[in-house]
Amino acid sequence: MKTISTLLFCCLLSFNIPSKAQESSTQRLTQLMQDFPVMGLSVAVVKEGKVVHTQALGWKEEGTESLETTDLFRIASISKSFTVTALLQLVEKGLISLDDDVSNLIGFQIRNPRFPDTMITLRMLLSHTSSINDQQGYFTLDAIHPEKNATWQEAYNAYAPGDGYEYCNLNFNLAGAILEKYSGVRFDAYIQENILKPLGLYGGYDVDQLDKSRLATLYAYQRDSAKFIPSPAAYVSKSEELKTYIPGYSTPIFSPTGGMKISAPDLAKYLLVHMNYGKVGKVRLISSAHSKEMQTPLSSDENYGLALWKTDVLIPGVELVGHTGSAYGLYSALFFNPEEKYGFVVISNGCDPSVEEGYIRVIRRTIQILHEEWILKP
Repeated sequence: MKTISTLLFCCLLSFNIPSKAQESSTQRLTQLMQDFPVMGLSVAVVKEGKVVHTQALGWKEEGTESLETTDLFRIASISKSFTVTALLQLVEKGLISLDDDVSNLIGFQIRNPRFPDTMITLRMLLSHTSSINDQQGYFTLDAIHPEKNATWQEAYNAYAPGDGYEYCNLNFNLAGAILEKYSGVRFDAYIQENILKPLGLYGGYDVDQLDKSRLATLYAYQRDSAKFIPSPAAYVSKSEELKTYIPGYSTPIFSPTGGMKISAPDLAKYLLVHMNYGKVGKVRLISSAHSKEMQTPLSSDENYGLALWKTDVLIPGVELVGHTGSAYGLYSALFFNPEEKYGFVVISNGCDPSVEEGYIRVIRRTIQILHEEWILKP
């Protein structure tokens, strides 16, 4: 007769035995990282309403510290969906509308000089159809302020607002400032209290409020030397800028367009909100209608909705919804299938930036491996 301690040991042993999917995906991802230059890779898979797999491979600090699943990354443009989710909360409270004039919302003129009578709406900002571009920069609203920048006209394209698409980070830094003005709460604090905290997630936009020991160093890969170069600018403190912070204007220092820092497993929990049309468990962040609106393309050329787009290129013949990110050498991806209820988060803190079918090759192939091992196989 087995003792209780023996039974417990057996249970623990069986619990720690990796599944076939774990063994196979680990082997294939390890091989991928041997075939192509990759510093580190953190992944998560969601299926049937829960996170079923998380894994970290490679280096957090090159040659000295291994990457862990709890490590945080600046996820770049996936951050845009956090900004839209927050703004839709204000829409649902009746504080703003997606069809409001951005000039009225932000408090200074936002007009394409070639089309001065055409209103630029919040919906246009969030779908990259505003005709605004990043030629004057996007880390300050001075770039597009007529009274602060003599060349502000160059921040607009030649087509009318609503008539074309151009991916533009300034759109979302403007949107973040609008969120701040109409919520009455500093941007980073609003996201913390109204999105991260309700979901029980650890992360944020202000690096000084995070455990810096958990930040994964980002590395830019240099093809000419075949070396990874650290990118310290990814996690710079904003303490000095905060001393002269102007609410509703200084917001771009937090980068609503790309500044969220979070781990892959926690980002996967956030993914569940959008995969389930605005709700996970007992927590509803936005209405089902607004969540579906985020996923509905407004630009047929790009299949881009409100900070989410549709693609069937990542996995040929399979339509996924999500977003990518790239900054300082990092590459990230969050994609899901809302009908089949599965999804993936893939983050690399540095890899060869070679593109395959419009996506970073390492990221695309990682998603395909995870799909084959965790979704297709029984």
